[in-house]
Amino acid sequence: MTSTANTISLSLPTTHNPSSLSKPKSLPDFYLRFRNQNPKLNRVGISLTNPNNRIRALSTIRASTASVMEASSKEKALPTIVEVDLGNRSYPIYIGSGLLDQPELLQRHVHGKRVLVVTNSTVAPLYLDKVVDALTRGNPNVSVDSVILPDGEKYKNMETLMKVFDKAIESRLDRRCTFVALGGGVIGDMCGYAAASFLRGVNFIQIPTTVMAQVDSSVGGKTGINHPLGKNLIGAFYQPQCVLIDTDTLNTLPDRELASGLAEVIKYGLIRDAVFFEWQEKNMAALMARDPSAMAYAIKRSCENKAEVVSLDEKESGLRATLNLGHTFGHAIETGFGYGVWLHGEAVAAGMVMAVDMSYRLGWIDDLLVKRVHNILQQAKLPTAPPDTITVEMFKSVMAVDKKVADGLLRLILLKGSLGNCVFTGDYDRKALDDTLRAFCKS
Repeated sequence: MTSTANTISLSLPTTHNPSSLSKPKSLPDFYLRFRNQNPKLNRVGISLTNPNNRIRALSTIRASTASVMEASSKEKALPTIVEVDLGNRSYPIYIGSGLLDQPELLQRHVHGKRVLVVTNSTVAPLYLDKVVDALTRGNPNVSVDSVILPDGEKYKNMETLMKVFDKAIESRLDRRCTFVALGGGVIGDMCGYAAASFLRGVNFIQIPTTVMAQVDSSVGGKTGINHPLGKNLIGAFYQPQCVLIDTDTLNTLPDRELASGLAEVIKYGLIRDAVFFEWQEKNMAALMARDPSAMAYAIKRSCENKAEVVSLDEKESGLRATLNLGHTFGHAIETGFGYGVWLHGEAVAAGMVMAVDMSYRLGWIDDLLVKRVHNILQQAKLPTAPPDTITVEMFKSVMAVDKKVADGLLRLILLKGSLGNCVFTGDYDRKALDDTLRAFCKS
């Protein structure tokens, strides 16, 4: 599929090579340039017509090059940039280590003088001061307020959302303010929905601090909260000004949260990127060990996949729905079992296994692919079946109000054909769905 995004390459290296990144746009570079108006003069004015002078000039250039290269090596690494192409609402995803120490990246996307950082009780002690510093360093005209919410999926509701509005109104923020989401997927979804609603829309920035948020939820503008009857049923499509992914924030991420985020990484390979899935099979141990190069590549490639799909189908009219492989089953697990008991990625992992099982029962994939999905999820220490307490009736009642239901018909994302291919369809044998539910549920 041809991408409309400006800076996304659809070709993947056949071997893992995260260093082969293109130079990002619109950031300073450190390339040597000799702007000689007279071709016979080098930069310091030595005549090059004399052979002896040419030798001296070459020595001078080499010395200059060495000193500049030494100085450049001390500079902070430039981020990788993936562009989400949405016309005049396009925005960059910055990916790299130490990006919170580069204040210009954030400050260029703050258009007014007031900022509200929305975070939670877990992330605030770790990164709130660092983000406030990045927003205000050398920028005394900007003032920053913050609101610290309780941590967890069970707080992704209207009552908690009101705390953001309370703080914004008490602080007398205006339409030129910027909201900043600092945290995982719950914080990003709630902050984005608050930004979409406050004064009928203010700017916001995503600073995701979990793998789940970095590879998926922070990109694409889906915002919202849960309802007791279903996950993410209340919300809006609302795009950020930018997404800043400082991979150093993963150093404080618990192992369980790390594995949860990898479920979304695996999803991209299954639905549209076979080469990426094969790379994951070879590098899952490195990802679980938090190898910086492997993790940076997995984040970058995931964001490229997400950005391409969002650029083509922002409001989920068809193509974007394929990003929800396993989510219909997974959301039923989260709702039925209780928000936050299982992490989102854990529920999605079990949901993907169920979707793959149903695809196999329909005759759309072979048993080898079923085994590969089981194997990679087990390598990532993710569940491959729902909790024992979830019943067939619980699944059916929650799935009946899923966002992908149209005219009473439950549409699902299922694999079909070779690895990297899927369909979003309501045209399937209902017996296959019933058989899958009965195979995974005790009652």
